[in-house]
Amino acid sequence: MTASPPANLPTVPRRGVMLVLSSPSGAGKSTIAKALLARDPDISMSVSCTTRPPRPGEVDGKDYHFIDVERFQAMVAAGEFLEHARVFDNFYGTPRGAVEAALGSGRDVLFDIDWQGTQQLGQNARADLVTVFILPPSLAELERRLRTRAQDTDEVVKKRMAKAGDEMSHWFEYEYILLNTEVDRSIARVQAILDAERLKRDRQVGMAGFVNHLRGQ
Repeated sequence: MTASPPANLPTVPRRGVMLVLSSPSGAGKSTIAKALLARDPDISMSVSCTTRPPRPGEVDGKDYHFIDVERFQAMVAAGEFLEHARVFDNFYGTPRGAVEAALGSGRDVLFDIDWQGTQQLGQNARADLVTVFILPPSLAELERRLRTRAQDTDEVVKKRMAKAGDEMSHWFEYEYILLNTEVDRSIARVQAILDAERLKRDRQVGMAGFVNHLRGQ
């Protein structure tokens, strides 16, 4: 008979992780991100600010923080974004305050952003950042996935394929490179990366006190 674990096991305070997933469109990062969020209660998606209007079904504060251009520019001037960019005619940015509050409370934050946003995060929060670039097994498979999901017109698929080469050229800027040949295996690997990063000594901010307690000091 296996003995039950003791009640009230100690916990050691840690600082959260900023986990970035980047890939060309169709390589699988959104699928991996959704699975990770569903399986792991200690990580949540970063909620960006945007100046574009809400789409049907989108909820302010959940999908995005919808703000006007004037407020966005004021937040940029005040240094309130960890990263920001203009995409076509709209602005997008990651609010610094919400992310830092989550990290300080020991929660992890997931980012689904491109290489440019990742570079900005690296400049502003290098110590908290863990970056993963996801590659498709082939260009033919990438195009097949884009067409299978049936979200885009032929013209849009061609544009995404043309952009993929430039995006993939930045793979070497990332700490971890994942070849997404089988989605369940890829999800498990990203979870393993996250688990290992959580255990790094510098992130376990309460460990010194815990060890001193064990030593009777």
